[in-house]
Amino acid sequence: MKRNKFKKRNSPSTKSNPKNLLKEKLAAFFSKHPGKKFSVFQLAEKLKTRDVRSLLEQLDIMVEKKQLQSNDNQKYFAKVNSAAQGKTSIYEGYVDMARAGFAYIICKDEGKDVYVAQKNLKSAEDGDLVKVEIINVYKNKPEGRITEVLQRSRNQIIGIVRFFNKQAIAYAQSGQKVFEVLLDIPKTIPVNEFDRVVISITKYKEKARDLLEGKVIRNLGKETSIDVEMQSILAEKGFPLDWSEGLLAAANKIPEEITLHPYRKDCRHITTFTIDPVDAKDFDDALSVQKNQDGNWEIGVHIADVSHYVDENSALDKEALKRGNSVYLVDRVLPMLPEKLSNHLCSLRPHEDKYTFSVLFTITPEFNVLNHWIGKTLIHSNHRFSYEEVQEILDKKQGQFKKELILLNEMAIHIRKKRMENGAIDFDSEEVKFKLDEKGNPVELIVKERKQAHMLIEEFMLLANKYVASFMAEKNKERPIPFVYRIHDKPDPAKLEEFAMFALEMGVKLDLSSPKRISTSLNKLTELCQKNEALKILQPLAIRSMAKAEYSTENIGHYGLAFKFYSHFTSPIRRYADLVAHRILFANLKENYRVDQGMLSRQCQHISNQERKAMEAERASTRFFQVYYLKDRIGEIFEGRIIGMNEQGFYIELESVKCEGFLAFSQFEEEIIIDRNRLQATAAFINKKWKIGDKLKVKLADADLNRKELTLSYY
Repeated sequence: MKRNKFKKRNSPSTKSNPKNLLKEKLAAFFSKHPGKKFSVFQLAEKLKTRDVRSLLEQLDIMVEKKQLQSNDNQKYFAKVNSAAQGKTSIYEGYVDMARAGFAYIICKDEGKDVYVAQKNLKSAEDGDLVKVEIINVYKNKPEGRITEVLQRSRNQIIGIVRFFNKQAIAYAQSGQKVFEVLLDIPKTIPVNEFDRVVISITKYKEKARDLLEGKVIRNLGKETSIDVEMQSILAEKGFPLDWSEGLLAAANKIPEEITLHPYRKDCRHITTFTIDPVDAKDFDDALSVQKNQDGNWEIGVHIADVSHYVDENSALDKEALKRGNSVYLVDRVLPMLPEKLSNHLCSLRPHEDKYTFSVLFTITPEFNVLNHWIGKTLIHSNHRFSYEEVQEILDKKQGQFKKELILLNEMAIHIRKKRMENGAIDFDSEEVKFKLDEKGNPVELIVKERKQAHMLIEEFMLLANKYVASFMAEKNKERPIPFVYRIHDKPDPAKLEEFAMFALEMGVKLDLSSPKRISTSLNKLTELCQKNEALKILQPLAIRSMAKAEYSTENIGHYGLAFKFYSHFTSPIRRYADLVAHRILFANLKENYRVDQGMLSRQCQHISNQERKAMEAERASTRFFQVYYLKDRIGEIFEGRIIGMNEQGFYIELESVKCEGFLAFSQFEEEIIIDRNRLQATAAFINKKWKIGDKLKVKLADADLNRKELTLSYY
């Protein structure tokens, strides 16, 4: 009897069932990784299976049976049983405030966003980093209450002043929500009713219904000007507009003397130059070229050694962390570091000795990397090139340092080709740039061209970032050293499937059977877009279907670049992530040095959030300049292309000027219904369809500078 029972347990009907095996593997895997989230492609790699479709089916079955959970990004995880562990379910995340007063907390370690009612917000505001406790789960949707505000998203805001019974109140806006601020107006700053002011927050809310309190630090006046609008954009995103006297004094006290320290390699004798935009002032990377005795090339990627000048936890360092990165608007740069550092001490200016942190590559005549060295150096840049100057030398094959530039370009082409063969994705999206007159007004709109000079620098920076990350990841495999990785997850299969179906309608077939084939298909799409103008609309849609890159201590690789390990090391003047990477890297060159992973993880979350705010500010700046550029052309007819849609109308790109306007559905006589995927819309009664990429003629009806919006009418 026992023998028969034993045989039954191992009979082919149960043991060899692939679905049962897959379920057992998944259950065992998630039991070892409770709470951790994985995409279907990550799981396929971990479980060593190529049958992604069967894996996805089994995952969905396990979610349906509540054996697993999934979040909105199509990642799967096993919920940690907090009660069994004797812990409360408390997570950290950022507040995403809704207009109605409630909020969702976007948590890194919770599967779904956590809903928080207005009464449970405590004093939190939009963008704050908070701790949220789960108090209820209804239909797999968690509800929580905020227990602590860990970090405020901003310490200043923009508001319009009103006076009531001699009490000054400012009305400020955050997204769609308008709120009041009780004002203290210094006697030194005259303020009139309806003036727009910058407010330094002096007291945050203790309860949801309390008023913020703040002190006016700058009066921007009533008039709408380019300068006022740019300052408003920066202040609304929480970026400080000025440097305190103390911080400027600290920067000015930093010694300027350059000496060759024992730990630095002297590279001043090697041919070295920088390549940057023509209007750049902060040169944070340089390339050097020389041939060694073995006939191989030694190529140096030299990065400004900001960590030499900015001490960890100093006032300058804390301010740089708070800002997170430099912000690049159309007509100005808000630097992460004071100009004394960003444009003078750290900037790799020509004909000056400079401290650098370098990756030196030994590359064979066949352009293969033989070995590399990482360490601190001292360089002397021989020349400062603009991208345009380098491109002219590459095109005409004549000019200063032509041999070195042509060699570097050939190497970059080879490295790039190998990267693409390994599965990297190349999205060649269009960017616009404004030509400004002497008063800062836009007079011409130019589409930026990405040429070989740009890709030359790009490839060597990518190479340095890759090797630095690989060094840190492989230094201690048994107990990985906490480091700042730049990660990019594989795409969400559901979003990609929707995009593929839409692309197929436009005659482009994508192969989604594996991550490698996805990248190959998307690169072929880029090639098709260069030949067919109508297909260019597919590229931004493809980007939208991708995951967003971010900073993390948990390395999952960079899908878009096809790198197993990747970091940001090459721009410490303008990105705090790179400055942190420099410090950790230098401390680990000779021995194992570990920073606190929890602290580093919080920093990664913060600088990822600051990066998002900077991008939003840059987009708002571009929108304002687009509206300003067209404000005198109201009534003109344009040919446009649909680039997006929502329940209210179409977003149209005006083709001749590359500016975006909004065409409301109220302009049409028929009711317009959009599809769930927001890729096409249908008129209810006349059987007419519009899809992303369709052309139509429109009239410019209005250019609203306050809303930064072009309003279009149907022509």
